[in-house]
Amino acid sequence: MVRIVKKSSERRSEIVKAARHLFQTKQYHKATMQDVMNSLGIAKGTIYHYFKSKEELLEAVIEDIVDRNLEEMKTVIKKAKGNALQKIKILVEAGNIAAGQSAIVEHLHRCGNEAMHTRLLAATLAKQAPLYAKAIQQGCKEGILQTDTPLECAEFILSAVQFLTDTGIYPWTQEDLARRAQSFPKLIEQLLKAPPGSFQFLVDKLEW
Repeated sequence: MVRIVKKSSERRSEIVKAARHLFQTKQYHKATMQDVMNSLGIAKGTIYHYFKSKEELLEAVIEDIVDRNLEEMKTVIKKAKGNALQKIKILVEAGNIAAGQSAIVEHLHRCGNEAMHTRLLAATLAKQAPLYAKAIQQGCKEGILQTDTPLECAEFILSAVQFLTDTGIYPWTQEDLARRAQSFPKLIEQLLKAPPGSFQFLVDKLEW
């Protein structure tokens, strides 16, 4: 039998893909490095060559989730038509990383995982912000938005929405979340000088 030798990048990607599936279907705390090895039929030395621990492998899975979601957002927005507000709405819907990743997100919400959870949010913000900035720039050209700092506005808005409504970081009550849900649209409209009601869709589209 001819032994198949894979490129380092291919093998690493294969391990991350298998781990992502196991962490989602079997749950992170139940899955083991041995489970990943068994699913791929690889030796212990192979997996530990790329990842020294299950925690390090989880970080790679999280990074992969963020990157894949970003590519999906780029594809969707490239095909999207309409004005800036319509495109921002599309980005919000496409950028929901939690959708389909419930088991992994649940693990990140557990006590003791705050640092990793924060890294996920920070990575998401840094990679998504330029897409929102481009839509905001379009809005400025169309005359429906107004700002000289589109990227900074995008970063500010994403930071507020992602961090201040995340119960994995802040133990908000439903009343706290509802209060923020009602206030965010007006705050964003004031920041971008958008027409009243432009961002009201956030109350319905985002999961508070």
